[in-house]
Amino acid sequence: MSDLEGFGFVMPHWLYWGWLAIMPLILMALERRAVRKRGQPPAAHPVMGETQAGVDPLIHRQFRGNGFTRVVDWISEKSGVFVAFWTINAVCFYFFEVIMRYLFNMPTIWVHEASYLLLGMQYLLAGAFALLHGAHVRVDVMYNLLPERGRVGMDIFTSVFFFIFALAMVITSWTFFRNSYAMGETTVETWGIQHWPVKAMMLLGSVLILLAGVSKLIKDIALFAAMGREHQT
Repeated sequence: MSDLEGFGFVMPHWLYWGWLAIMPLILMALERRAVRKRGQPPAAHPVMGETQAGVDPLIHRQFRGNGFTRVVDWISEKSGVFVAFWTINAVCFYFFEVIMRYLFNMPTIWVHEASYLLLGMQYLLAGAFALLHGAHVRVDVMYNLLPERGRVGMDIFTSVFFFIFALAMVITSWTFFRNSYAMGETTVETWGIQHWPVKAMMLLGSVLILLAGVSKLIKDIALFAAMGREHQT
């Protein structure tokens, strides 16, 4: 860090990555402790219908998936909550930048880069959470005209295109990460922080959204079959 002494405080690289890893865990633990202290019951795991956009939750109330889907859904839920806490860091970073720039006339060399890397990783890792809660954008002009079972069938059919995209993203992300790690890639700014962890988060986010898609497909197939049996009775 000696070459950066003239820039005032510069966050060490190890502190940045370490803080991003432990800070959400600390806040999640404090949140659980506060909930227990208030005597509130733990939040219920979202049932199948509550995690799919455009489908009436009432028709899904009895469909919670199997052990695999519950584990994947739990990971998707917790990963989304984990990265959501990173937003606090961006607010604090930019507050520090404003104070240093306008009160002490010492603009930082790391705040902007730290924040956009953080928000980029947050965007990548939140995909599974968004899929779990039906937050991804889709065109549903025809979808809304279908009966309930037809909507589920449409979800199953269009999942083919989702998996093509998800698999391509996993393969591409792996290539990016492997090349970045092999060359010890860093950012081109003065801070020069490692870039390969960002590529690793891209790979992790791709795997998470792929698993979330598998979980949703399993639940859709089970629901489609169950609704068919209901119509026969």
